[in-house]
Amino acid sequence: MQAANLPADMELTRRQYDEVLNQCRNIFISKNADYGTSWRLFRPESITDQIYIKAQRIRNIESSGHNAVGEDIRGEFMGIVNYSLIALIQLQLLAENRDTTDNEEILGLYNAHAQATRDLMLMKNTDYGEVWREMRVSSFTDLILVKIARIKQIEDNFGRTEVSEGVAANYQDIINYAIFALIRLIG
Repeated sequence: MQAANLPADMELTRRQYDEVLNQCRNIFISKNADYGTSWRLFRPESITDQIYIKAQRIRNIESSGHNAVGEDIRGEFMGIVNYSLIALIQLQLLAENRDTTDNEEILGLYNAHAQATRDLMLMKNTDYGEVWREMRVSSFTDLILVKIARIKQIEDNFGRTEVSEGVAANYQDIINYAIFALIRLIG
């Protein structure tokens, strides 16, 4: 969906989405500078568990109001975005049966999956009419946890589904929910 064709409220969403995604991308780039592509050693199931850990921490803080570590939940939502994009990259590279640790290629894959996920959000947001703006941040947390549970079940079924979308679509939904939560937390 082209930006020129967006209604004003959708243009605001696209702009806010891009701002949050750029913040996530900058963290991804910085982490890759610090650690390289060590995350390439993760199996897909381990990436799912990393996302689960972050989402569960957010839920615990939301439920208890207690934050012993002191880091706010924004960082956790950003981590969820980046780990979900990492998962999409891993799935693609595994499907293509190839291995790369080239930072430029990895960033290109990150950008391609981020763009495809944003485009999906814009299409869905057209159908749903910005309803996410009326949702509680805690509902996004719950939706992310549900998507993680679905991914874990699909992983346990060796990737087979009968009628449901696969893991990639669930990761894309997780990215979009996390970015919506970040926009709500900022705004």
